Amino acid sequence: PDTLAPMVDRVAALPLAFRPGSRWEYSVGIDVIGRVVEVVSGKSLADFFEEEIFAPLGMKETAFALPQEMEDRFAALYTPLAGSAFGLNEAKQGGETLRMVDHVHRTPYRGSKMQSGGGGLVGTIDDYLKFTEMLRTGGAGLLSPATLRFMMRNHLRGEIASMGPASFAEQPMEGMGFGLGGAVVLDPGRARAPGSIGDFSWGGMASTFFWIDPVFDLSVIFFTQLSPSSSYPARPELKALVHGALK
Repeated sequence: PDTLAPMVDRVAALPLAFRPGSRWEYSVGIDVIGRVVEVVSGKSLADFFEEEIFAPLGMKETAFALPQEMEDRFAALYTPLAGSAFGLNEAKQGGETLRMVDHVHRTPYRGSKMQSGGGGLVGTIDDYLKFTEMLRTGGAGLLSPATLRFMMRNHLRGEIASMGPASFAEQPMEGMGFGLGGAVVLDPGRARAPGSIGDFSWGGMASTFFWIDPVFDLSVIFFTQLSPSSSYPARPELKALVHGALK
């Protein structure tokens, strides 16, 4: 129900968990960057995304709120957990195998006011593929290839696991580094999944996943509706299937 500016003001009033650069932790850092974009550009994040990313890429079905004309295509969300599907610190298995926790008639995305740099867009798999293909093919004029290479390299001293994370993360921390907005494969063996060194990826709470493979020159996106993403090992299985099919 809130907007980005007051949310970031509240975040700014909190003490740092550690000295920047000394550790790695799952955080709201990209949400803060979204507010920086608003201040620098003088536009709302929604307007900036539409003008600078969505329109140039032809992403006509992506926004921060669910348009009424797309409600019949909105995917429901399911969880095996009791209570909140996002309450990972208090996660308990429920009595049902799967329970619907978000659907079109009660979703907060119908009237969302939050325009977050870190998440919350509603869109289609076709639109998301346009975005990942932009990353795979060198920026499509939105970003330079050199900027993309810098973005998709490891910016940590080593792997994520060596930086002392303690919170939930969307994928393994061993064998993984972190770039600007996504994880980078450093060692597929330690990451416990087939892959190429330099794979750039990230996932979502509902077990969604994308990765860009610079060695095989491919982009892969996987959409599903199961929260949390630790419920089933869909991501390593998908990578195993894709690599098993490559020649």
